[in-house]
Amino acid sequence: MTTQTTLVIVHTGPVTVQPLSSLGPELLPGVRIVNLVDDSLLKETMAAGQVTPAVTRRLAQYMMIAQEMGATLILNACSSVGEAADTVRPLLSVPILKVDQAMAERAVASATRIGVAATVQTTLDPTARLIERVARDAGKSVQVRRALCEGAFDALIAGRTDEHDLIVERALRELARDVDLIVLAQVSMGRVVDKPGSHFDVPVLTSPRLGMERVAELLRGQLERAA
Repeated sequence: MTTQTTLVIVHTGPVTVQPLSSLGPELLPGVRIVNLVDDSLLKETMAAGQVTPAVTRRLAQYMMIAQEMGATLILNACSSVGEAADTVRPLLSVPILKVDQAMAERAVASATRIGVAATVQTTLDPTARLIERVARDAGKSVQVRRALCEGAFDALIAGRTDEHDLIVERALRELARDVDLIVLAQVSMGRVVDKPGSHFDVPVLTSPRLGMERVAELLRGQLERAA
């Protein structure tokens, strides 16, 4: 990949920057990564209980700025605003990828009883709907079970990472009793399953690596078509 290739990642908070950007040297060598962060997007979405028109407009503006910056591809890093990102696609000539798209596709291909765990309510339902939509497109019937890890996100934002991890871990172990596979709806939750010695009774999918691997695949495809 050439140095002109640019990935712009749009974040709704700082907690997703490191998990995604840290994969760049391994998966996207030579690609310039630019992070646009506005934590008010998630705060307003959480306060309203859903994505507001104002949040959608600002998200669109950030993605338009990303295009003006020369983005080759735009990655939406937050599942809470994933459906809003879908509405922005027709406005841009640069492709937009949702960080959880590849994870949802892997989940549907791998299981029929799928658990979705989230630490934010506004992320839980959009991720479940994404999985259900992917399943419909694949002509497959799936059962989706939701689990909200209450208190975990507040603990993470306050810097109480051990508390966050414990809440999430307990929720995952309980959810694993009723499903064949679990997806983590938020990038920030991946730290729980990435810990050395971490083990759960069912596979647990996280979006950072799968999402960035899909980015690499799409960028390679663009370069091959341009050659």
